Amino acid sequence: QVQLVESGGGLVQAGGSLRLSCTASGGTANIAEMGWFRQAPGKERERVGSITMFGWIGTNYADSVKGRFTISADNAKNTLYLQMTSLKPEEPAVYYCAARQRGRAVFNSWGPGTQVTVSS
Repeated sequence: QVQLVESGGGLVQAGGSLRLSCTASGGTANIAEMGWFRQAPGKERERVGSITMFGWIGTNYADSVKGRFTISADNAKNTLYLQMTSLKPEEPAVYYCAARQRGRAVFNSWGPGTQVTVSS
């Protein structure tokens, strides 16, 4: 099982930027895809985007963040990043990092999350 730990959350003004990091350990060579999700109070968890780590390397994003958020990975550091720009007042949430191992159809490892607060 992969262990994931997010960092970088905090308070940012609307329109500002923030970069989240997610460090992975244990079984990282078996990761097929990593992604970012977020959950605001009273709302369902939402997929922000993901990046494939094996085979075709590519990213995909939710329509709500396209053009503003960028996902990248540093394989040498086993770290996933989420660069967020032009943050909106409605985007405060707990942001989670997740990993899907090869052979799995769903994300099966999750970090504890990091809080992002956006002030208007």
